[in-house]
Amino acid sequence: MTYQNPHIIIESGVQYSLGSVEQNIISYDFSKILIYLNAKGKLLFGKSFKIYEEDKAIIYKLCIYFIKDVESCKKFGMDPTKGILLTGPVGCGKTSLMKLLPYIVPYQKPYEVIPSRAIAFSFNNKGFSTITEYGDFGCFCFDDLGIEPTGRHFGKDCNVMGEILLSRYDLFQKYDIKTFATTNLNAQELEERYGNRVRSRMRQLFNLIAFDKGSVDKRG
Repeated sequence: MTYQNPHIIIESGVQYSLGSVEQNIISYDFSKILIYLNAKGKLLFGKSFKIYEEDKAIIYKLCIYFIKDVESCKKFGMDPTKGILLTGPVGCGKTSLMKLLPYIVPYQKPYEVIPSRAIAFSFNNKGFSTITEYGDFGCFCFDDLGIEPTGRHFGKDCNVMGEILLSRYDLFQKYDIKTFATTNLNAQELEERYGNRVRSRMRQLFNLIAFDKGSVDKRG
């Protein structure tokens, strides 16, 4: 599929322009992106969805990442070649945003959002083929990283997501394949959960974008 006007998106018969085009370069308008995200969010998650004022700084960082605004990313210390680890307290909206933001760039290959718990349970049933499946060339966002149980298959325990992250690191190094994730855990808790080696790889895999610790639970 080709996108002649990638800055224009139509949802339910309504046209949203996310910016303007000059000399084949899209100049995005953040205020227009927010209007679209608010509308798309209601379609995806229900009429109660809304963009919160206190989240706009986080959403701005996510937007400049997804539209590949290299200069703006540099200002925030982000590397557009890496994936994103979105952290924050329970209920702050991490998963919703990671599902929502790719819609502003419909011409880019989307990732699949997969609960980390589901991957651990898959390992319990299928064994090490699960690690191969998610440590391979697919594009994934691992949701709620760190709260999944330890995998166990035929009496053998395995830190499933830790092994998958190591495989994803190898993919990133060799083929520039990105990985995305959300987590409620801080850096120390991630290291306790996965060990120093995996934590070190995560620093190289991800741009860290963090909600404030005091972010409110939006699940109403």
